[in-house]
Amino acid sequence: MNPLLNTLQPYPFEKLAQLKAGITPPASLPHIALSIGEPQHPAPEHVVQTLIKHLNGLSNYPTTKGIPALREAMAQWCTRRFHLAQALNAETEILPVNGTREALFSFAQAVVDPNKIDPNKKPLVVSPNPFYQIYEGAALLAGAEPYFLPCTAENRFIPDFDKVSADIWQRCQLLFICSPGNPTGSVMSLEQIQQLIRLADQYDFIIASDECYSELYFDEQSPPIGLLQAASAMGRKDYRRCVVFHSLSKRSNLPGLRSGFVAGDAKILEKFLLYRTYHGCAMPLQHQHASIAAWQDEAHVLENRRFYAEKFSAVLNILKGDIAQGKITVSKPDAGFYLWANVHGSDTDFARDLFAQQNITVLPGNFLSREVDGFNPGAGFVRMALVASLDECMAAANRIHHFLQTR
Repeated sequence: MNPLLNTLQPYPFEKLAQLKAGITPPASLPHIALSIGEPQHPAPEHVVQTLIKHLNGLSNYPTTKGIPALREAMAQWCTRRFHLAQALNAETEILPVNGTREALFSFAQAVVDPNKIDPNKKPLVVSPNPFYQIYEGAALLAGAEPYFLPCTAENRFIPDFDKVSADIWQRCQLLFICSPGNPTGSVMSLEQIQQLIRLADQYDFIIASDECYSELYFDEQSPPIGLLQAASAMGRKDYRRCVVFHSLSKRSNLPGLRSGFVAGDAKILEKFLLYRTYHGCAMPLQHQHASIAAWQDEAHVLENRRFYAEKFSAVLNILKGDIAQGKITVSKPDAGFYLWANVHGSDTDFARDLFAQQNITVLPGNFLSREVDGFNPGAGFVRMALVASLDECMAAANRIHHFLQTR
């Protein structure tokens, strides 16, 4: 077996299952899951009907590159959404993928070169901390060493890139960023992203921007900035060293469709396509046609944002007294559908006791982060995903309020 498999840590939900083992919550309270970021809003009906209409595609092998109409729909959406000065080339700057998870993981395998800098030192894959655990696993199985940048409240839960030393950037081959962030919901500014582009130019590393939460925001006049948008604003036309990852899972409530795309540097995508051709990960044809219908429609996305805004408002209103009393510190994020709550104590105790007393599952923050130099930036926080219905989210908030008042 590949010995690198032994370096992988248990996935957060494995740890959560162990934490809850042996606990019997009150049977009178129905379970409410706030732990996993799985959208529960209805899938767009026109996308579902398009999927059904093209089920005859089951009799055909799909190509890794996808049909031209799909790549064109993706390129047009990305160009329009991020105000790109030059339209993306659907032939060379777009690749369909089966959701961002598999693409983020496989991307590191394709781009990391263990011998590029120093054969005696492992290359670095740099990422925020807390983080989406796929970044770490991708780095380890690419033969690289993960390097974590703490995201703390003092810096709006965004890494302080000014504190990263030159020797770290010199060893860095791949930088993962996530904006809006998982689990914090923080959005990076145009200036911060452009700073990273200049660093990538200086030290020759690739930026992989996970933007799967980019369409879940609250201000229709100020959507989150994207990596390609920042590059375009700098006058870049080739998006060199810049690659973005987008998905229909959160934007369109289609996690089961497993559909997204990678866009950016054509030279990088040319090699990534070669890798994916051998990887055997072509998107089924019926999924491609359904994806076209999703990328070409914004009405359902606007409705989706409205649903989340209602839930954030209702939940935070219920918890406002607990926040004022200092029993919990939490506020509406910049974007996304998570609340990143400081529970002022052990996050695992909070999660375990909340489940035992109120039959609500939340995810401890230290399961989403790593301790570095004695500090774990996720410890003391819990992640709450407001993906359930409005009624369920309000019921959960009322139970959490009761839990905090009687804890």
